[in-house]
Amino acid sequence: MRAPLRLLCVLLLGLAGLAAAQAIDPLPFKDHAQEVRFQQLTSQLRCLVCQNENLADSNAGLARDLRHEVFEQMQQGKSDDEIKQYLVARYSDFVLYDPPLQAGTVLLWFGPLLVLLGGAVAVAVTIRRRSRRAVPATPTETGDDDW
Repeated sequence: MRAPLRLLCVLLLGLAGLAAAQAIDPLPFKDHAQEVRFQQLTSQLRCLVCQNENLADSNAGLARDLRHEVFEQMQQGKSDDEIKQYLVARYSDFVLYDPPLQAGTVLLWFGPLLVLLGGAVAVAVTIRRRSRRAVPATPTETGDDDW
């Protein structure tokens, strides 16, 4: 019984190692500065498949292809802004983690603030209504002033 269990453990470790090897995407950077620039740029771009991960952290096939595209454009001497413009032209502003403030993105930028303010107003109104109900009635004049 121990042999099949060992074989299963070895297979699972092998699969885990294979998955980890796929996450590593070595690229031939010229120097450390170029690698840092690449990491910063890909962390500002959204993975179009995962949508909640940046391009640097995603292991999706499209993300890997986009990282290679960014790397190739860096090798061609393009600036970060030129690379972003290329990706925006191809995939729209959705590819940017911080989309620009435009008419179509106003809700993205200010929506959370509006929800927070709406919640604060609702809480204030609820507290005010409850405090009005909880106010004790004023004592009526009965002629007894025992206070």
